[in-house]
Amino acid sequence: MSKTVLVTGAAGFIGSHTVETLLKRGDRVVGIDNFNDYYDPKRKRANIKEIETKLAPAGLYDAFTLVEGDIRDRTVIQNIFQSHQFDGVVHLAAMAGVRVSIDDPGLYYDVNVTGTLNLLDACVGRMDGTTHSDHLPNFVFASTSSVYGNTQIVPFVPDDRCDRPLAPYASSKRASEMLGYSYHHLYKLNCTILRFFTVYGPRGRPDMMAYKVLDNIFKGSEVPLYNGGNMHRDWTYVEDIVSGVVAAVDRPLGYDIFNIGRGEPVLLSDFVKGIEQLAGKPAHLTPTPMLEADISYTFADISKTREHLGYNPKTSVPEGVERFWQWYQQAILGT
Repeated sequence: MSKTVLVTGAAGFIGSHTVETLLKRGDRVVGIDNFNDYYDPKRKRANIKEIETKLAPAGLYDAFTLVEGDIRDRTVIQNIFQSHQFDGVVHLAAMAGVRVSIDDPGLYYDVNVTGTLNLLDACVGRMDGTTHSDHLPNFVFASTSSVYGNTQIVPFVPDDRCDRPLAPYASSKRASEMLGYSYHHLYKLNCTILRFFTVYGPRGRPDMMAYKVLDNIFKGSEVPLYNGGNMHRDWTYVEDIVSGVVAAVDRPLGYDIFNIGRGEPVLLSDFVKGIEQLAGKPAHLTPTPMLEADISYTFADISKTREHLGYNPKTSVPEGVERFWQWYQQAILGT
């Protein structure tokens, strides 16, 4: 049976892939995005156009409604919920980036925490001063592996305390996770927390490492290589991430937390070498010390996610990097 799903951050990297996947399986999707200038809004509009080009010939794009609005605007959110009865809410909209959050923590809390609170209020009917429980959507929240901070528990496990975040971005995401529990406790809202590990792939954000390496090679952009590339990341291809998101939409589990990663950390310098080999040119990255807000290792324990969400990441890092390279050539270089 098809569902009606709200996707926040619908024009972004993960959001656009989530919208596309839901539409392909026959769901009705309402997307909201404010097209902010964290990176060029043209990139986000190109993401939406790419979905339209793919799905319009089969009539699937007709089931998509895009709202240009801000999740901090309670009137906008209230109007969306008054116009639609949602079976699921996939909350991906956020100010992203560990390092940038240090410069403007107020903005990060305003968007990430206040925006989440508005959506939770709308889900349980608090926007109009009342509450309801007759048809609560399944709330799926995109969190981050950054909430683990500099944990000594490796691989990272969802029941870690996560009470030592290293930057405002991680703090704002952890605060939103806890808000989700409060609304589950008070209103019986099903709330699934998904902690994403290092996501990459087509439509990636320009501030992400794979994109930046290619921009360095082909456009000469200066790109820092932190700690000489001696950092492990649990690189996870975007389609695998989205498979976990969609599985969570379909499974009301009360309140629970899951890692969405691949479970196979790869050295940053090796990841860069893979991109260089495909591009046929070396990158000239700037050696930079690792920041205080960063960590040298991320590693997802995904056993719980496999068991409860049927999650099974399929794309190896070499396969995923090649797909990203193919997209970059077409979408960015125009070749």
